[in-house]
Amino acid sequence: MKNLFLFITFIFAGLGAYDAKAEELTTEGIAFFEKSIRPLFSKHCYKCHSSSKSENKGGLVLDSQSGWMDGGDSGPAVIPGKITESILIEAIEQKDSDFAMPPKYKLSPSEIDNLKKWVRIGAPDPRDGTPVKAATSTINIAEGRKFWSFKPAESSTLPDVKDEDWVNDPIDRYILDKQASKKLIPAADADRATLIRRVSYDVVGLPPTPEEIRDFVNDPATVQVALKKVVNGLLDSKHFGERWGRHWLDIVRYGESVGRTRNYPFPFAWKYRDYVIDSFNNDKPYNQFVIEQLAGDLLESKDNRQSDEQHIATGFLAMGSMDLNERDKEKFQLDVIDDQIDVTGRAFMALTTGCARCHDHKFDPIPTTDYYAMAGIFKSTDTLSGYGNRQGGGNKLNRNTLISLRDKQDAPESSKPVKPSKPSAREVKLHDQVAKLKKEARSLTDRLQNFRKAANSKQKKVSANEPKKFNPQQTQQRIKQIRNQVKRLEKQLGNLTNERSNGVTNSGNLAMGARDAQNISNCKVRIRGDVDNRGAEVPRGVPQVLTSKQPKLPPKSSGRLEFAKWITEPSHSLTSRVMVNRVWHHLFGKGIVRTVDNFGHSGERPSHPKLLDHLALRFTGEMNWSIKDLIRTIVMSHSYRLASQHSENNYAIDPDNEFFWRANVRRLEAEALRDAMMSVAGTLNLDPAKGSLVQKLKAGEVGKNGGLQSLKSFTHRSVYLPIVRNYVPEFLQIFDFAESSSVIGRRDITTVSTQALFLLNDRFVIEQSNATAKRLLSDERLENQEERIAGAYLLAFGRTPSGAELSQFRKYIDEAKKNGQAAEVAFSGFIQALFASAEFRYAL
Repeated sequence: MKNLFLFITFIFAGLGAYDAKAEELTTEGIAFFEKSIRPLFSKHCYKCHSSSKSENKGGLVLDSQSGWMDGGDSGPAVIPGKITESILIEAIEQKDSDFAMPPKYKLSPSEIDNLKKWVRIGAPDPRDGTPVKAATSTINIAEGRKFWSFKPAESSTLPDVKDEDWVNDPIDRYILDKQASKKLIPAADADRATLIRRVSYDVVGLPPTPEEIRDFVNDPATVQVALKKVVNGLLDSKHFGERWGRHWLDIVRYGESVGRTRNYPFPFAWKYRDYVIDSFNNDKPYNQFVIEQLAGDLLESKDNRQSDEQHIATGFLAMGSMDLNERDKEKFQLDVIDDQIDVTGRAFMALTTGCARCHDHKFDPIPTTDYYAMAGIFKSTDTLSGYGNRQGGGNKLNRNTLISLRDKQDAPESSKPVKPSKPSAREVKLHDQVAKLKKEARSLTDRLQNFRKAANSKQKKVSANEPKKFNPQQTQQRIKQIRNQVKRLEKQLGNLTNERSNGVTNSGNLAMGARDAQNISNCKVRIRGDVDNRGAEVPRGVPQVLTSKQPKLPPKSSGRLEFAKWITEPSHSLTSRVMVNRVWHHLFGKGIVRTVDNFGHSGERPSHPKLLDHLALRFTGEMNWSIKDLIRTIVMSHSYRLASQHSENNYAIDPDNEFFWRANVRRLEAEALRDAMMSVAGTLNLDPAKGSLVQKLKAGEVGKNGGLQSLKSFTHRSVYLPIVRNYVPEFLQIFDFAESSSVIGRRDITTVSTQALFLLNDRFVIEQSNATAKRLLSDERLENQEERIAGAYLLAFGRTPSGAELSQFRKYIDEAKKNGQAAEVAFSGFIQALFASAEFRYAL
């Protein structure tokens, strides 16, 4: 074990050679601050802690970054990244009544959660100390339209280049032109073994098989011809949709539970997941894909199957995290609308429209009235998630607030819900016990209150014998015992009830989605985001900066369909650019615009603006919005084929590889890592999973209903793992899975000790190492230890080992055997070291 630890530590340390420079997601943090923190400070804190109003009780002001950093009499209010050390968090939790803020009431659970999240992600605050310049309070729409991303894409003359033979596609001309202007020389081409491994992970998220590697490496055709055959085969694979569908699920904050304060499951969310995967596999035109998600219920359909597909697509609008504890029905509705505006703006347009809820957008020309113009569209829409707020019965899945699908032919569950059985004798007995105990507790509480009232009364003196007749301490203790006993019994009762009713709630041919509301209406501005502080009514519409003429919305419909058609107009300045940039990001490791979810003023500018426009125009024109054609075009360019080798001269000029003079070394996502391990071990089930494990959850809140069953026996691809908010599988969490309540177009990439420890100790990793060892040791084609080691390298890295590597691991295995380890155990340790290596976890 000691040898294995040393090997893995050594190989994991090699990560430094492959690790790309970490980039802070400052725009994500700023967007969160503007949407969730600034309004909270304004509503609850500025009255007593504002420099503008000369109010700084305790010496603390919260209307500037320096205010909370300097702090008040008790020191800094916030320690970024450290919740337990931040005085602000201690105050709002109100555990100490003498140090409670606000002093007269407590923030809602969701507001407390937002402040904790803000501190946890580093307390981003753009009010000072940031290079981003905020827009003035008076927004000039005409001036705003001059910004690069708000202007329509323009065609340009293809650049002339010196090396015409290097060019495979016009893409290469734009790349070479920029490199030449910076005196950069592109790296040499990657070798064929590296190239097929890269493209396989990029297109389908799986490593190539040894046979696929051999066929590509030995193909006598030119690399361009041989690569085209490989790429076409990968794009035709059913695994393409699983790979690229997962990218999309990151963007649309896909999750299979409510999250937040009451984390109830979404047992039918998986149908949207499958819709996304099928859409990518079928190469559904992207404009149609967008329209269906925003307004599929309003489209005509040729049959029930198409109708169901279009309705399931609108699950996009219903998938958000909600605060079911919110008692104010109108605030709950506006919070859901805010989520829909945010995900629509950022997913399709990379525009942080949600930041204009409480005030004019601080950076982009989006006035608050534009926010509420869009809010009117979604206010005229019923969101069918299966849940409402507490006042609206949010504690139980309501089947009437889901979509009933029409096509019964392929329905995986019965379209008719199972009738609930009668309570068992055990349930009845527990119910009676709970009622009896609660009655006793009420009686004791009344006696205790009367005793205290009498003891405090000036008109009555308690006799010396009174404590003997009634002991308040013992009574208080008994009440506490009853409460604990009731809690235990109610949990047992709940489990029995859930087991009996689970088939009722999770069965049926149902889906999440949206439909037009009966009441079609505009929305009034909420001044500073306050639900009760109404301003002027705003006609439904779209952001002014993006159009010279508002689309005409029908008076008797929400306007979602017209909104969706407007977003997908070829002339729209953002939609095609944003999707092209997302695809480029996943193929090159960085977008042409690095901030893939933010094309606004606080985002980064494009490194190759003419190339971005060129691809956007081709995407909506000759490609007819085909994602597969877009991917094929990019991976067939010469720019994609470059090696990742280092160049001192190039690095001195362009250390961040902004101009793509070499391939970016990219770590595989958590899903690709898990799938790759199982693929190497031969344990991966490549068939699509049917439904979701979330369907098997007992009714009630996740965590209080027994939780998810063990994932040990789940052998399907990782895209089918249950994504229950706050209970994401450990493997995914460890390797930077996307936050399932947020729009995430670019995942964080961290290198932390927990990853090394996980690869060393986790049962799943050990089991896959054992399975791989068994697979290689039982392969009759491998005649000796050297061939088995070479086979392991080919499976894991897509290449054969060098002489030094072969010698090194042969020595390790021989030494392990001398120390008494069985051959399979020793070989398994060697495999685990390969799994833990940087080369396995990175695509070169």
